[in-house]
Amino acid sequence: MFEGAIAKQTKFSTKFPARKLAMYLPFLLLLLTVAGAGAATPPNAYPCASAAANSYPFCNASLSFPARARALVSLLTLDEKIAQLSNTAAGVPRLGVPPYEWWSESLHGLADNGPGVNFSSGPVARATMFPQVILSAASFNRSLWRAVAEAVAVEARAMHNAGQAGLTYWAPNINVFRDPRWGRGQETPGEDPAVIAAYSVEYVKGFQGEYGDGKEGKMMLSACCKHYVAYDLEKWENFTRYTFNAKVNEQDFEDTYEPPFKSCIQEGRASCLMCSYNQVNGVPACARKDLLQKIRNEWGFQGYIVSDCDAVGIIREYQSYTSSDEDSVAIVLKAGMDINCGSFLVLRTKSALEKGKIQEEDINRALFNLFSVQLRLGLFDKASGNQWFTQLGPSNICTKEHRELATEAVRQGTVLLKNDNNFLPLKRSQVSHIAIIGPAASDAYIMGGDYTGVPCDPITFLKGMKAFVPQTTVAAGCKDVSCNSTEGFGEAIEAARRADIVVVIAGLNLTQETEDLDRVTLLLPGKQMDLVNSVASVTKKPIVLVITGGGPVDVSSAKHDPRIASILWIGYPGEVGGQVLPEIVFGEYNPGGKLPITWYPESFTAVPMTDMNMRADPSRGYPGRTYRFYTGDVIYGFGYGLSYSKYSYKIVQAPRTISLSHSSSPGLISRKPAYTRRDGLDYVQVEDITSCESLIFSVHISVSNDGAMDGSHAVLLFTRSKSIAPGFPLKQLVAFERVYAAAGRTTSVEITVDPCKLMSAANTEGRRVLLLGSHHLMVGDEEHEFVIA
Repeated sequence: MFEGAIAKQTKFSTKFPARKLAMYLPFLLLLLTVAGAGAATPPNAYPCASAAANSYPFCNASLSFPARARALVSLLTLDEKIAQLSNTAAGVPRLGVPPYEWWSESLHGLADNGPGVNFSSGPVARATMFPQVILSAASFNRSLWRAVAEAVAVEARAMHNAGQAGLTYWAPNINVFRDPRWGRGQETPGEDPAVIAAYSVEYVKGFQGEYGDGKEGKMMLSACCKHYVAYDLEKWENFTRYTFNAKVNEQDFEDTYEPPFKSCIQEGRASCLMCSYNQVNGVPACARKDLLQKIRNEWGFQGYIVSDCDAVGIIREYQSYTSSDEDSVAIVLKAGMDINCGSFLVLRTKSALEKGKIQEEDINRALFNLFSVQLRLGLFDKASGNQWFTQLGPSNICTKEHRELATEAVRQGTVLLKNDNNFLPLKRSQVSHIAIIGPAASDAYIMGGDYTGVPCDPITFLKGMKAFVPQTTVAAGCKDVSCNSTEGFGEAIEAARRADIVVVIAGLNLTQETEDLDRVTLLLPGKQMDLVNSVASVTKKPIVLVITGGGPVDVSSAKHDPRIASILWIGYPGEVGGQVLPEIVFGEYNPGGKLPITWYPESFTAVPMTDMNMRADPSRGYPGRTYRFYTGDVIYGFGYGLSYSKYSYKIVQAPRTISLSHSSSPGLISRKPAYTRRDGLDYVQVEDITSCESLIFSVHISVSNDGAMDGSHAVLLFTRSKSIAPGFPLKQLVAFERVYAAAGRTTSVEITVDPCKLMSAANTEGRRVLLLGSHHLMVGDEEHEFVIA
């Protein structure tokens, strides 16, 4: 069982260095002064529920949300306005407005990393812990992603109704998993911008639950796209996320770092954006007015922008970007940021105003965005309303349905990396004694990963295996995941020697990768590989190696070792991981997940983590990053994953030619020349294509299950240009679908491809271009050539 103190320590301790805690003492006193008696109000209090509030225009539901938001802003004094600029927003007792906590977490289930979720007092003591995002992403299943987000939202709203959570949640994390050492890569959907974008849309739509006619944007909860932008380093050598300057060229910014956020805002309609700690090309992310204004003016963002916690204070203190705290306040408010996680704006904004650094209108603009979101959430409705979600309560948390959904997410995400001679699945009738080796075998805490709350009923790998094989023995081998000693090897070797089958649980946990902690090696921690080899040398049969963790691991020696028959990656599987592992090992479920990240060799650690360039540069020995641009060796590639079945594919129907000049849409190309030639290649700028919709085409694929076991798996469709185009992806994923196929049967799937969006790439000026000429569609070993002309 997880301890609440352990589950909630990571966010506060990493966000706020100890020497900064002193600045929060005056903030707390200020809140007590401004909020008065309202400070004790529960988080589900509604300011317009009392009869006394009927006279206030912000409570008048006949007015538009913008009119009501402006009305509330106009009624506040300056001090009351400033007190709203923190995640812990003060109440306004004279208007009946209670305090509000903006910071709640819901990455893969409710988590008490932030102060908005409280498991310690009230009827709700735990919540469903779904698998970490990187594992769910490996399912490549949009409907599953949406279902998980909807389930987490139900529990979040139920917990809010019970007075133990807020309405605004700071998830999902949609930064690109650029470097395999990144400690928070586990929180993301992987390395491919298109996959991350698709995940973000499903998460936000599922979680926010917009309702009504859609015009006002009423929603059940608020989701937040974070961390904008180019944030993917915690602590590497002398660099930290608080001071790192991410130097990103226009090409990579356009087709790698920014697309997930654009989709999250435009398609997902997210109501929150979080700006990150780091600088982007020399300017703090929360001070990038050009970027923050673009999301509103060009992407149509309607929501609030929050800083990462204490990201404003570090602009002067750590980054020395401004010469005074008041300048820091001014630069972020004028850039378009609305609220600060932490106390900095509450403590410094009035001084900035008095010194003429800002105007009151800058504060009013921020409050308008904040109150508009609260209005859309129904926080200023006269009653809690009769929407279905207002009736949710503790009985809607930790339900059988949510547990089954979590189980399905682990099943679909688990990746089979190796299976020599079809060693798996095992037959239960032929296994009377099994040994589980490794420090994670009986540790429930390892299941969760980063941003984990208190699970409903976690099942360890040991407990789950015993349900299948009663005679299951366990030996840690190492005292912990760091495995710095061979002290427990003897016990593990003896347990392995006696068993019919041995499963070794190796890999990572939060002592190796987490917020504020990047890895320095891609190898298994400490002496874990020595433990694997020692055990494998004495077993009756080859062993099964199970890898936990979010980041890739160099298991090349295990990959080529005949003593290790099978390798499974199970990520951070959440509270049901112990149940699912034996289901897969014994064939009750046929694995079909695919890696959402490249598994690099240890030699990749020679690449500076601070190098943000995606494209390879042979002139300086730089291999590039992610499957789209990386030119080096891999242990396992993006999209790799085996099954107990053998699948084959045939592209049944796809176009041979996509014509720009003879499109059915007149005037497809808006300007002349229709295309440009550079470096011997023809291309057209996407912005010059009037109707990208006219280029969208369908691909019909037959999927045959040539094995003896039913199964579902991810069908991934890639494209590559036949021409060698400098700076263009080696290949890129253009579509994916989860497909079920019965043993010995063939099914078909229709996949839609959007060339402008998913076949284009950025040129060196940061403009999207579509290469003309021959291209190949690729699925499995099947290829189909077509021409864009």
